[in-house]
Amino acid sequence: MGVVNYEFETTSPISPARLFKAVTVEADKLFPKAAPHVVKSVELQGNGGAGTLVKINFAEGLPYQYVKHHVDAVDEANLSYSYSVIEGGPLGAKLEKISFDNKLVAAAGEGTLVKSSMKFFTIGDSTFSEDEIKEQIQRMDGVYKAVEAYLVANPGVCN
Repeated sequence: MGVVNYEFETTSPISPARLFKAVTVEADKLFPKAAPHVVKSVELQGNGGAGTLVKINFAEGLPYQYVKHHVDAVDEANLSYSYSVIEGGPLGAKLEKISFDNKLVAAAGEGTLVKSSMKFFTIGDSTFSEDEIKEQIQRMDGVYKAVEAYLVANPGVCN
């Protein structure tokens, strides 16, 4: 098994506290509303905190049927959360799991700077290229951009 590390940053026009709430505390309710073209439903086994299992079921016609996450840590005070993809999605012949450590901080001006540290755990001698990583980020980004648009259009949500 090998580990491929990747650092990624992106910005959002949504405030850090509101975005944090949207992608952690309210994700099971918000994702299907904000991105029904991608997310059919979200199922939780747990209270949303560390140890919770999150199964995201995708809409018909997408490359993956579902993905299951294990919530490793949620720190509301510091607006950080960590989770690991443990089943479904991009896992298979090449990847055992993918771990994400995310930190949301105030961006210069307004909005949020999202800092993500990712670890791709490969199976055996498999490799996972930067192009494959960028493809996975692009897929995730579609949901997050839909959530941002939903929050902009609905200013009373996740306050």
